[in-house]
Amino acid sequence: MMDWSTACPDWEARLVAGESIIPKPIFPDQAAQALAIFKELRVVDLPGKPTFGECSEQWVFDFVAAIFGAYDAERGKQLIREFFLLISKKNTKSTIAAGIMLTAVILCWREEEEHLILAPTKEVADNSFKPAAGMIRADEELTALFHIQDHIRTITHRVTRASLKVVAADTDTVSGKKSGRILVDEHWLFGTRANAEAMFMEATGGQVSRDEGWVIYLTTQSDEPPAGVFKEKLNYYRDVRDGKIEDRKSLGVIYEFPPDMIKSKAYLDPTKFYITNPNIGRSVSAEWLEDQLKKNQTKTDGAFQQFLAKHLNVEIGLNLRSDRWAGADFWQDAARVPGVTLADLIARCEVIDVGIDGGGLDDLLGLAVVGREKVTRRWLFWAHAWAHPSVLQRRKEIAPTLQDFEKEGDLTMVEQIGDDVRDVADIVSLIFASGLLDKVGADPAGIGGVLDALVEANVPEELVIGISQGWKMSGAIKTTERKLAEGVLVHGGQRMMAWCVGNARVVPVGNAVNITKQVSGTAKIDPLMAGFNAITLMSLNPQSAPTPGIVIL
Repeated sequence: MMDWSTACPDWEARLVAGESIIPKPIFPDQAAQALAIFKELRVVDLPGKPTFGECSEQWVFDFVAAIFGAYDAERGKQLIREFFLLISKKNTKSTIAAGIMLTAVILCWREEEEHLILAPTKEVADNSFKPAAGMIRADEELTALFHIQDHIRTITHRVTRASLKVVAADTDTVSGKKSGRILVDEHWLFGTRANAEAMFMEATGGQVSRDEGWVIYLTTQSDEPPAGVFKEKLNYYRDVRDGKIEDRKSLGVIYEFPPDMIKSKAYLDPTKFYITNPNIGRSVSAEWLEDQLKKNQTKTDGAFQQFLAKHLNVEIGLNLRSDRWAGADFWQDAARVPGVTLADLIARCEVIDVGIDGGGLDDLLGLAVVGREKVTRRWLFWAHAWAHPSVLQRRKEIAPTLQDFEKEGDLTMVEQIGDDVRDVADIVSLIFASGLLDKVGADPAGIGGVLDALVEANVPEELVIGISQGWKMSGAIKTTERKLAEGVLVHGGQRMMAWCVGNARVVPVGNAVNITKQVSGTAKIDPLMAGFNAITLMSLNPQSAPTPGIVIL
């Protein structure tokens, strides 16, 4: 048995030093054969139509060698079956994809084998098909060997009948595909699609009978917080790279800044741009990146975050817009108690207030718990949400994100409306039994069902308070902003809450400010609104040993 590893635990030092993070090929002879073909292909959109061998950096050759050099020719078996490449925009990703797939078709021994490039849109599909077609037309020998059908984005080998088909997932179907080798371009765009996982299973189904097959995922970073299949793959391949997961059949090549450089914002230093742009000096201009950084750095419409995501692979944590809630600027820095749980709050706090909001069929039911910590008197924040499965159909654009939160344990899908309120009542009852519950605040418009469930759970009715909404919530919004900025309000870094905070949109109302669900659109903010309800109560400075009573707000 041969021994190899796809882990790269010293990736941080390698990237900073400008060294390769791609392992050597398992079978050098197979790699050399593929590279000989790949290097002769011409890049037609560059002046003079140079070959890959003339215009590429070494990392490109290393990546190609790792793919084709993982093929055991004696057994007809591909040892590394899945590849993931995350790289900054304009590092010739789609052109490299075209070259890799064309090389695969040339080397393919299986007659009438289909090779597939799966793209999220027609435009992305064209970004891979046009370079591949151009490589053939720029070479007389390849022109004689291949038949190009532009109207169906298909290239066919005239001898083996092996083909390369580029499919746009928004117009074509992948049902029934039996492709041996598949390349998925701009994988991040599939992260927002509710049916992406099922589509990939359908597209890759043919590999069960093809030992020589592989799948390559190429992508830039997402211009929104990663979600769905993209987030899942990204996290998985980070773990494979770091050696946390041993998977020799999967190789992740991820060009991103080390965590300490993200924390210190070293990515703003133009001399560090090379870390996520291995093609800098060729297809990527350092001067252009520096100029764009200066132009976008002062923008408040989210353009700066998108520039960092696309050109420097800095993952977006909050979707910051010009009409964002002011507290969003301090939210991520307030994650000072990582992974804090409800049990932690009960153990560490001297008094607790609860906020509840939402609960419609196409809505979330949000619960927020805010406790005042003993001794430090910091406010600890924890939240949870519930949803009916119908929200996944009614709000398909956010379905992958909600499913992510469910996997992370911050959101619960209930089969029956009413189960969510009972779950909330159970949590509040637990806090009440601890002797720490001060009050429960909820929107007066929806307090009826909540009140019934709480009373049934033996929570005294007089502890449930209706919190005025609309512009009257301005005080709680401002208090939350100040407590976050002061470092008094801290939380565990729940991704669900970061998403809700990023969704919040501010509407000026006279001298006050308002955050409404209507302005936020299909994006959800219910757990955040529940948080404002709880903070309204905590800002009244409740006693450590609360006594039941009615409070008028």
